[in-house]
Amino acid sequence: MAYVTHYNNLSEEMQSRIKKDRSEHWVNPYAFKDENVIRRDMSHDRANLWRPAFVRDIEKIMNVPFYNRYSDKTQVFSLFKNDDISRRALHVQLVSRIARNIGNLLNLNTDLIEAIALGHDIGHTPFGHAGERKLSKLYEEHTGRVFNHNIHSARLLDDICGLNLSLQTLDGIICHNGEMEMKEYKPLPYSDFNEFDRKKEKCYLDGGAVKKLVPATLEGCVVRLSDIIAYIGKDRQDALRLGLFEKEPQYSQKTIGSTNAEIINNMIVNIIENSYGKDSLSMDPEYFEEFSRAKKENYELIYAHEKNEKVFNEDIFPMFDQMYEKLLEDAVSMKEDTIFYRHHIAYIKNITRYSKTLKKDYLENTPDDMVVDFIAGMTDDYFIDCYEKLFSDRTEGLHKVNYMGYFD
Repeated sequence: MAYVTHYNNLSEEMQSRIKKDRSEHWVNPYAFKDENVIRRDMSHDRANLWRPAFVRDIEKIMNVPFYNRYSDKTQVFSLFKNDDISRRALHVQLVSRIARNIGNLLNLNTDLIEAIALGHDIGHTPFGHAGERKLSKLYEEHTGRVFNHNIHSARLLDDICGLNLSLQTLDGIICHNGEMEMKEYKPLPYSDFNEFDRKKEKCYLDGGAVKKLVPATLEGCVVRLSDIIAYIGKDRQDALRLGLFEKEPQYSQKTIGSTNAEIINNMIVNIIENSYGKDSLSMDPEYFEEFSRAKKENYELIYAHEKNEKVFNEDIFPMFDQMYEKLLEDAVSMKEDTIFYRHHIAYIKNITRYSKTLKKDYLENTPDDMVVDFIAGMTDDYFIDCYEKLFSDRTEGLHKVNYMGYFD
């Protein structure tokens, strides 16, 4: 029997309420106001009519060179030459689109939502969450500190590039944790960069701290929830397209749906029905139950699939080990003729040469921090090319990966 899709609609009552509120120019009291923006240096980046507060953040994020690297970073599936599967660049666009849709219906600050969404994964490692876990393991073994991509996204934009982004955007970025779904998303406001820095530092020291972060704005909550909505169905779509399964799995979702389009539509509708005019986001209990189960099924059927893990354990992870140690040697010596210096230190210096809001010189960082910055900033192809270049003089102990082409 063929699978029958279903798409829910907003109730007539809710549609009428939203239309009425729009005609009367209703202002959501829980939306974050542009005039309340907070920056480290309030004398710079002042809003004006043509570049409002969070539009500035959006443009800063999109124009930093690291933004380009989204295009060749793994979302879930690595080492495929296939433009039909998702890269991280598409993922952040999907998160942004879903979050802005929700934010628009709830009458929230959609510029703030877009800024958070576009920046939320900019610090992600090559090779997706597998690469993130491996880099964190190496970092912790060397320093006792842990790596999380959402914390690193803020480090990249704030500490390394010195973009003077708003507290509200940076908070939404570190709190976006798309690995943890909740029955209710209620913001915990604060308005102090000292508190932000304290939260961020705690996440380096305590591996569990990142799971306890709560966004300070309702807009940040929207992005956090949209992150999960964006990847559940899309990852299923990609797995099927790549032939990961001999037979398509029978997912158990009946209420939210099993396909990408169903999940996006039905989750948005239910969130709006339960959250409009309120100070938090929520969904019906049965929706939350299915939403959680859908994510769990993705982990069991897709992310932990043996085809997805084999290449990491046998080739990619050993490459991480060798590269980390070699780059650390170069970071300690700081010789200007090394790949580390020419392609990382000089690169950062060039990016930040006009910044007026950097907190400290980049060379004041520890060698381990600089190595982690370099590796986390690589795309998948960049990582492999860098590995081959670093060890081009060796004949033994090297690892090589093979890409799956269009016609393999």
